[in-house]
Amino acid sequence: MTATSTERNAQGVMEFIDPVFTLSDVAVSYSDFLAVSNVNLQIPSMDVTAFIGPSGCGKSTILRSLNRTNDLIPGAKVHGKISYHEADLYDPKASAVEVRRRIGMVFQKPNPFPKSIYENIAFGPKVNGRPSKSELDVIVEKSLRSAALWDEVKDRLNDSALSLSGGQQQRLCIARSLAVDPEVILMDEPCSALDPIATARIEDLMIELKRDYTIVIVTHNMQQAARVSSYTAFFVTEVNPLGDRRTGKLVEFDSTSKMFSNPTDPRTEAYVTGKMG
Repeated sequence: MTATSTERNAQGVMEFIDPVFTLSDVAVSYSDFLAVSNVNLQIPSMDVTAFIGPSGCGKSTILRSLNRTNDLIPGAKVHGKISYHEADLYDPKASAVEVRRRIGMVFQKPNPFPKSIYENIAFGPKVNGRPSKSELDVIVEKSLRSAALWDEVKDRLNDSALSLSGGQQQRLCIARSLAVDPEVILMDEPCSALDPIATARIEDLMIELKRDYTIVIVTHNMQQAARVSSYTAFFVTEVNPLGDRRTGKLVEFDSTSKMFSNPTDPRTEAYVTGKMG
């Protein structure tokens, strides 16, 4: 089997050869609130995996757990085990800074630094080392080319990043993530604040980037998940038996084509066909 070939275990759960992430009985709580629980899945390399589900089902929470961004939220705690290439992502000896370098994050709203376009890209490499000006020039151009932005900004690298359009700012944030040479790019609803033309550019970019990177995306857009992803995880919320607050739960994980044409769980079918919001 290839790196993204699959087989199913005795429980019918999809498994991969050399997955990037393996989540085993993962739950995430915030203080006394259990946000999501009992998540078991593997995420393959060099492909796009989508997390879908109604608001509040825990998909963004699980996404943030993949690069330890939840560590920055007071009271947040990850239970169970998340392995990154078989290494425990939450091992006390693991460096959260190094984790976030290898596993980048692009947020829902573009968040460029109030610096020049050039300095936005150069910031990460400078923090992670002492590259020369010539080395930085190469990194900046390569990153902007990879994010399909170079031709649009190559003559204005000293302009403020805040002068870019929303879609350009989001591609700049993707380029900023690429500049530190990650393996994985996490995207939390990266197109929700963009118009259809900018959204199409980001979707085309994701399809290009999966040749070299593993991508995990959270999206509310069913058509987007169908267009860009090879695998999809569907989450819902259920009333927590320990209280009246709802807790997220993974319902189903499979190839995107199967999830949208012949899902196993009726809740998945109801959601992807628009019968359940």
